Amino acid sequence: MDNPIHKRCTTLRGLVILVAAAAVLLLSPAAVTPVASHNDHGVHNNYLVLVRSAYEYDKKVHQNVSSWHASLLASVCDSAKETLAADPSAMTRLIYSYRNVVNGFAARMTPEELEKMSKMDWFDRSLPEQTYHLLTTHTPEMLGLTGDPHRGGLWNTSNMGEGVIIGILDDGIYGGHPSFDGAGMKPPPAKWKGRCDFNKTICNNKLIGARSYFESAKWKWKGLQDPVLPISEGQHGTHTSSTAAGAFVPNASVFGNGLGTAAGMAPRAHIAFYQVCYEQKGCDRDDILAAVDDAIEDGVDILSLSLGHEDAIDFSDDPVSLGGYTAILNGVFICAAAGNTGPSPATLVNEAPWLLTVGASTSDRRFVASVKLGDKVEVDGQSLNDPNTTMGDPRPLVHDADGMCANENVLMAQNITGKIIICDAGGVVSTEKAKMAKRAGASGMIVVIPEVFGPVVIPRAHAIPTVQVAYAEGQKIKEFMQTSRDATATFVFKGSMFKTPQSPMVAPFSSRGPNRRSRGILKPDLIGPGVNILAGVPSIEDVELAPDAVVPRFDIKSGTSMAAPHLSGIAALIKHAHPTWSPAAIKSALMTTAEPTDNLRKPIADVDGKPATFLAIGAGHVNPQKAIDPGLVYNMTAVGYVPYLCGLNYTDQKVSTIIYPEPPVSCANLSRLEQDDLNYPSITAILDQPPFTATANRSVTNVGAASSTYVVEVEVPASVKVEVNPTKLTFKAVDEVLNYSVTITSADDRAPASPVEGQLKWVCGKYVVRSPLLVVAGARQA
Repeated sequence: MDNPIHKRCTTLRGLVILVAAAAVLLLSPAAVTPVASHNDHGVHNNYLVLVRSAYEYDKKVHQNVSSWHASLLASVCDSAKETLAADPSAMTRLIYSYRNVVNGFAARMTPEELEKMSKMDWFDRSLPEQTYHLLTTHTPEMLGLTGDPHRGGLWNTSNMGEGVIIGILDDGIYGGHPSFDGAGMKPPPAKWKGRCDFNKTICNNKLIGARSYFESAKWKWKGLQDPVLPISEGQHGTHTSSTAAGAFVPNASVFGNGLGTAAGMAPRAHIAFYQVCYEQKGCDRDDILAAVDDAIEDGVDILSLSLGHEDAIDFSDDPVSLGGYTAILNGVFICAAAGNTGPSPATLVNEAPWLLTVGASTSDRRFVASVKLGDKVEVDGQSLNDPNTTMGDPRPLVHDADGMCANENVLMAQNITGKIIICDAGGVVSTEKAKMAKRAGASGMIVVIPEVFGPVVIPRAHAIPTVQVAYAEGQKIKEFMQTSRDATATFVFKGSMFKTPQSPMVAPFSSRGPNRRSRGILKPDLIGPGVNILAGVPSIEDVELAPDAVVPRFDIKSGTSMAAPHLSGIAALIKHAHPTWSPAAIKSALMTTAEPTDNLRKPIADVDGKPATFLAIGAGHVNPQKAIDPGLVYNMTAVGYVPYLCGLNYTDQKVSTIIYPEPPVSCANLSRLEQDDLNYPSITAILDQPPFTATANRSVTNVGAASSTYVVEVEVPASVKVEVNPTKLTFKAVDEVLNYSVTITSADDRAPASPVEGQLKWVCGKYVVRSPLLVVAGARQA
């Protein structure tokens, strides 16, 4: 789906977007009526085109931004000229006219027209079409949101995020879900300017906004009168939305598992939904930009994006980075998923420092089931079978002939009727294996998880009784089968169990750093619950899974897609408690209070059992109770990133593209900022040349007690030396800002052979303001 010539159009400085798609939608103050063009010959693609920063919309010449973009497009397209002359509002070639996120537009053009456009003075560059992908009850209690406010229950002290608007960009939403019931909700604040394309029986004070982009574009192109509604094509958008801000729903479970009252992180926050992803199309870059463009004008406070590209995209080309910068410029906090291609290193996406990049962790809940072998030994796994399910007498245990149970013909040829079959991962998903095994007569199935997942099991609902076991446990079962003449087993379904030791743990799929676009900025920023998350989904019919019924309105899903809305909802709680805090302050509060240890007070583990590195967990696991009152924050404005971008050797035009609608910049006239000097809550020192020393400067703002003194504590291995100046910070007022510097030096006058990890903490009574300290060797630029 990646077209080599894909552009986007918007009124951002230096950016024009042309999109190669058959759908046309103009998101501008003026309505656009599609008209068939007369000389529309040749192969047309959608393009994103960036306009040079020196060229901007002139109100004296053009009625609005879209008419200006239409005139630019008409200057190179014959059919566009004809259409524009007949009716200036009828520009069918123009798909998106951006007003906030970039200086450019999206349009349909031929390669020849694009070539002609590239010679125009106002043309900066065009970008190939890119497709982004989605990065796919108990967690409020686990995170300390419930309970007595005097004992740390955050919901009461933050009023559950009341009045905060969370914008969700995803694949659609099932508006009638009980998680989006508006009963008892106050109307959205007066600043809300968005729209909801569902009718009034679905739109309410909870779901205040819902609109679609790609489908709406096709609707515009076809000249239809009614927009296609942003109904969920899958389950992803409903799940992420209910995770962030779902209302209280009693008796929520998946086949009796996880039974309890479901709620999002911010149950009283409002949801504004923007559909930008589709099952057949993925998530188009230009739709993402258009949605962010609208969300900013609509008045959202938080943006949650559980999507990303598989590659590390230049900040000046990436819609999440571009839209994210404009969001924070307007005071909107933006949270993005880190990606699901771990545990390999350098796989992380959404790397810009103005984004909160979230990795995934396990929770302390397990859906426990055991395989009780014929020798009475029980091997633990997990299952979503109803805990009341009983298997009865032991059944024969058999192997599949090809090992993976992925070929129905092979299964049918075997005698597996009434038996339990053990299957390795691979071939097809386990839910399909269960359906094939059921048709072949099997009474149960054991699924062995890949070794790379370690002890982490992600259970699914299956058509026959099924237990999923970790790789090591699977080998125990196979060994029993090899040493027993007539191996038998039965299943014991135990349901949900909590307080699992060694929780949280890093999810095996959670993408890892280092940051490929900016090595001096540690990513991910932190981790949050993203494994086996129970949240709302549309009800769907599945006769094999639930005969004569429908799949419940809640389901278990895993991914950094699930972790990101947890953080978005928690950010909404902080926003309610501290409405004047900047996005950087909220981000700092989340990071400096994150926990590097699990519920046994041991370092958070990776799936191999070893302590997880900072490249997997960032600052650690989110702790909302502490984040609401962090003591100090590392604050900065959007403009503060400009010297940093110059320090990354971006051209003036690229910097101006990123920071639009701020005025164009000349890096030659600015003091460039090294990456380690960005006022970031984590500290990464790059020792790239003799004498292998680096100094990082930081500023902290007092948001705790007015009169307070913080003392520094540093913990690092002997291979590096760290000097902090000053070692005490004495504040006399709230919002007072004090500075300090950290000098990191190699103890043996050599670059570190591998990353060195430590921590720097500012301590004052109950406040511990912690920054992970990472020391690496090598080049500063990727």
